[in-house]
Amino acid sequence: MDKAVDAGTLEGRPLFFCGIGGSGMLPLAQIAHGLGLSVAGSDRSRDQGRTPEKFAWLESNGFALFPQDGSGVTSSDQVLVASAAIEDTVPEVARAKELGCARLSRAELLSALFNNAGFSIAVGGTSGKSTVTGMIAWILYEGGYDPTVMNGAVMKNFVSPENLFASARIGRPELFVSEVDESDGSIALYRPTIGVLLNVSLDHKSIEELRVLFGDFVAKAGTAVINLDSPEAGYLVPRASHCVTFGINNPKADITVEADSIDQSELGIRAAVIDNRKREVFPLILPMPGMHNLSNALAAIAAASAAGIGVGHAAYALRSFGGLARRFDVIGTSPGGITVIDDFGHNPEKCAATLRTLRATQGRVIAFFQPHGYGPLRQMGGELAHTFARELGPDDITIFSDPVYFGGTVDRSEGSERIVALINEAGGNAEHIASRGHCADRIIALARPGDRIVVMGARDDTLTEFAQSLLARLP
Repeated sequence: MDKAVDAGTLEGRPLFFCGIGGSGMLPLAQIAHGLGLSVAGSDRSRDQGRTPEKFAWLESNGFALFPQDGSGVTSSDQVLVASAAIEDTVPEVARAKELGCARLSRAELLSALFNNAGFSIAVGGTSGKSTVTGMIAWILYEGGYDPTVMNGAVMKNFVSPENLFASARIGRPELFVSEVDESDGSIALYRPTIGVLLNVSLDHKSIEELRVLFGDFVAKAGTAVINLDSPEAGYLVPRASHCVTFGINNPKADITVEADSIDQSELGIRAAVIDNRKREVFPLILPMPGMHNLSNALAAIAAASAAGIGVGHAAYALRSFGGLARRFDVIGTSPGGITVIDDFGHNPEKCAATLRTLRATQGRVIAFFQPHGYGPLRQMGGELAHTFARELGPDDITIFSDPVYFGGTVDRSEGSERIVALINEAGGNAEHIASRGHCADRIIALARPGDRIVVMGARDDTLTEFAQSLLARLP
């Protein structure tokens, strides 16, 4: 895939988003709307009555919403924005085809707006993209640069009554920060001023395919920012024409930390950040726990440095970084001392980072995991099972529900049972309970004071509601 779209061809043409409430579609619709384009859409979740507050907010902010029955597609001037994987039988797709409407994937539209910016920062990698995108956005905002930001998660710093679902921020169109996705190959569409590569590991594609995609990504960037702690990412440094490196465990990286300065707690992490290029040291006080978030902070600081912002200024801005919804998001602690955490972990690397953060402090872990699809479960199920077996202790418990499924023709012959069996074969402690409601009953029965319950999964906005409902039931 390498088909760039010219943003100029979109002027004056109404956009219709099929699946407008999705985590990738909603912020893009917000940005398109903020740039003055006419935006309408439909969503199966709205028709099914899920997350009604989101769709009420969209309508109150000028987005025209329709049932997903094709009624919103009425003119050949409209441009249909839809996932490349969506079936031709979906009414909007069929109607658009009948009328001869142009069709763009989410990535084609995003890349058109992104590449049209004068200065752009793209964040790529298997895990950590949303957090690092949010960190870079906050550093730029605190510096007075007013960035436009496209993210896959709600950025708490930017939430306001006007922007309740702040996975996007509308700022100057000429300064654009976005996470970019490799899972569908669309990372090839972007031409960033600064391209950040966080890590390269198994997710939706083979390692061989990822090496090509990420290698081309860093080669296209004006400046590449690369994590030397990831061997596969570090291997791609020669592909970059200009490079800024970072890493916790590599003292030769341009941006690193003093190893004996790292101080972890349940509330956050502190470290002394070293700029090896200038032999300078700056304090970092990050209000987010976990070594993976220290790595994320170094990535954001390195990217800001590549953009001309001082390392000290970037590190200071992160003191007030509020984090992202569903990224180790503490929902609350019950009167009996049981804590519930909501987390987006859904691939082996993301899950490992979350579980390590939990295991770094006292208390038993009850990990609930809802796989984000049958296809991904087949692709990464073995490694996912290995992750849960390796990262959790003998007293910890993992509970798998059936994968999320909202309809369609996907092969559902292989589900969560296989992964649970693999975890138990590897010495872990896992259970498969098909229904999420029954999973909740089991979790409540198991929970005791001092436990941490973590709700993990992607592609389902109701997981946060599930986590909140667990907290409400706990003693």
